[in-house]
Amino acid sequence: MSHPILSAQSRLEFIPQRFNLLAYYVFRALLPILLRIRTRPWLPTGISQIDAANVETLIEIYQKFQAGKIRFLIAFRHPEVDDPLCMMYLLSYVLPKAARQRGIALQYPIHSYFLYDRGMTLWAGNWLGWLFSKLGGLPIYRGKLDRVSLRAVRELLANGKFPTAVAPEGATNGHSEIVSPLEPGVAQLGFWCVEELVKAQRPEEVLILPVGIQYRYISPSWAKLDWLLSKLEADTGLPVQSIHQSSFVHREKIFYQRLFRLGEHILSEMEQFYDRFYHRHSQVPAAPFPKDESVDSNQLLATRLEKILDRSLQAAEQYFGLESQGTVIERCRRIEFVGWEDIYRRDLPGLQTLPPLKRGLANWIAEEASLRMLHMRLVESFVAVTATYVQQKPSFERFAETSLILFDVVARIKGEKNPRRPRLGWRQAQLSVSEPISVTERWSTYQTNRHAAKKAVNKLTQDLQTALEDLIS
Repeated sequence: MSHPILSAQSRLEFIPQRFNLLAYYVFRALLPILLRIRTRPWLPTGISQIDAANVETLIEIYQKFQAGKIRFLIAFRHPEVDDPLCMMYLLSYVLPKAARQRGIALQYPIHSYFLYDRGMTLWAGNWLGWLFSKLGGLPIYRGKLDRVSLRAVRELLANGKFPTAVAPEGATNGHSEIVSPLEPGVAQLGFWCVEELVKAQRPEEVLILPVGIQYRYISPSWAKLDWLLSKLEADTGLPVQSIHQSSFVHREKIFYQRLFRLGEHILSEMEQFYDRFYHRHSQVPAAPFPKDESVDSNQLLATRLEKILDRSLQAAEQYFGLESQGTVIERCRRIEFVGWEDIYRRDLPGLQTLPPLKRGLANWIAEEASLRMLHMRLVESFVAVTATYVQQKPSFERFAETSLILFDVVARIKGEKNPRRPRLGWRQAQLSVSEPISVTERWSTYQTNRHAAKKAVNKLTQDLQTALEDLIS
């Protein structure tokens, strides 16, 4: 949503999942090609290799599921937009091959239903909703109690032919080696599944299976990274410091200094922007340039980043009349929900028949709401960034991830619609399967009372967070 929406829209209708076997097999056949080319078929920049660890656990889980002994959710990490494709490859290619090698017969197709953000169809187009529906996807509205979707999800969890895959982080964070704070939705879905089975007097155990995803560049190209940083320097008004190939001997230090300088400059520009136009002045001094890469400079930069994210959210919250309470993610979800309510009007079922005056006012509100939501989108781009991520481990992957996040931020501010990220070379995806977490074992605590239920959800969410963090190699 880089461009503001200029007119009010009809309410967003629920898109039911209608899994289609033909659509599945066609997409499965195209999957290896899609992983390699993505949206740029003329550049060798996709994922050329997918490896998986502890597939034996996944085989065992699917055996039990298909035998009617368990129900389970797959909770997978979500660092990049490529994750769903990698997950489908794991289930439709890696898992069947590993099972055949062990002489284990599984029922085909080996697949999963999945939940996706309803907002994805807004920037990608209605075709995506159609495709997801045919592949077994269910849309979820973030930030509100979506009763229609939740009823459909509960039905799938208890009775669906496949398990259900969910990204508990709620959105991509751009970091292979940082797990964002998890949203409690996956844990709650697990308990609701147990509840459905208990009501039906069914004996299946409910499990959550954590799956980690990380990406590595097969042949890191520091020259391409140099090009990307040079582009960002030019776009942000900094002198371009492109370095000669001979200087790559000290590349980690040079690239770190450039990245720090870029981050500090963007923060300064944003602070001045909010100071002048939103009349909220920062009390945090600028960070000194880290000639010795001092920890103090990074801590100061982190403090400034935290402040600017808060001020950006407040710019939207004050317009919508929201309290600045909760975590950054919770605040983003609330802004998104009220913004959508002003744009996709449930209270105006006949937009085309409105008098011109009423329609004009509706369009006015929709445009204002979409503009205010841009503050929240900016925060979403920055939310996982830390000041020490690269410094702690100056690998090519961490340099690339942070640089691409800055690219997203700059492109969003420039007003580019659905900008294509620069690709820095072929990548390898590493998927790791953890041991399953039993939800059924926690049911006795959950069902005690409302307070106990909340504690049980929080504890399960924390245990899932730990399991996903442990999968980072």
